[in-house]
Amino acid sequence: MLSTEYRLRLEFICQRIATNQEVELKEMIWANKLAKANRSAGEMLRKARRAARNDIKEGSLDELLNDMDLGHPDPAQHKQNFDGAEDIADWFRQEKTDDWRQHD
Repeated sequence: MLSTEYRLRLEFICQRIATNQEVELKEMIWANKLAKANRSAGEMLRKARRAARNDIKEGSLDELLNDMDLGHPDPAQHKQNFDGAEDIADWFRQEKTDDWRQHD
C-alpha cells in the first residue's frame, strides 16, 4: 500500500506524463523504482504512459483497455492478430513484478 505522500507525488508525476509535460529524470527514476516495487504504482505509471501515447476518447475501446490495465503502454508493442486461443490467453496475462504476492 502506498503512503499518502508517495501516492500524491506519483499522481503528480503521472499527470504530467499523461499530458506530455516535462518530467525530471530524478522523478522518473523514483517513479520507475516505485512501480517495480508496488503493483498499484506500476498500474498508475502504465496508464499515464498509455494516455500520453494515445488520444484516448471517452467510451472507446482504448479507454476500456487502459482502465483495465491491459496491453502494453507502447503502441509499437500492440498485438495485431492472434494465432489461436492460447495466444489470446497469453495476451491477457500480465507480467508479474517482484511484488506479485502483494494484495492491494
